[in-house]
Amino acid sequence: MGDGFLITPSGVAFTGLKPADLAWVSLDGVTTPGPRPSSEWPMHRAIYAKRADALAIVHTHSVHATALACAQREIPAFHYMVGVTGADKVPVARYATFGTEALARNVADALGLGYASLIANHGLIVCGRTLAHACRLAAEVETLAQQYILTLQAGVPRLLDRAEMARVIAKFAEYGPDMEAMPEAAE
Repeated sequence: MGDGFLITPSGVAFTGLKPADLAWVSLDGVTTPGPRPSSEWPMHRAIYAKRADALAIVHTHSVHATALACAQREIPAFHYMVGVTGADKVPVARYATFGTEALARNVADALGLGYASLIANHGLIVCGRTLAHACRLAAEVETLAQQYILTLQAGVPRLLDRAEMARVIAKFAEYGPDMEAMPEAAE
């Protein structure tokens, strides 16, 4: 991580982004001349400061994860793939106005040792050991959010217990640094 991080610029569409379009933010919040960093840079900085293993962060407003975030409803251990997040649930960080230090603290606290958190009335954030890892987790949590919403429509979810989730998390630790060999779905 060094003394800072790169982040996408504020208010710019991702299509066509080039490396020169990224903004640099130091760990003390100083930016270099150039693109203005995303308004969420304090949230990213708080995660990097708290998590030495977080070398990439992906923040989205994906449809299903955001729907659960707006309901302030975590994703419990309804499916073993929740364990890919390094925890037995995907928690919800307390609401605070976007771009604030309060939101940054809430999100860093909610992540704990896991890799993913919903953000109340906002969206999803994941951290990873690499950008590929973080992107993969963001996609997986969005899938889990959709599956959980469908499961809720079907009835009361049957949750896996902590002991089973601990076994699942340990097995995922064997999949490799970026989870490239991670199963696409339950097998």
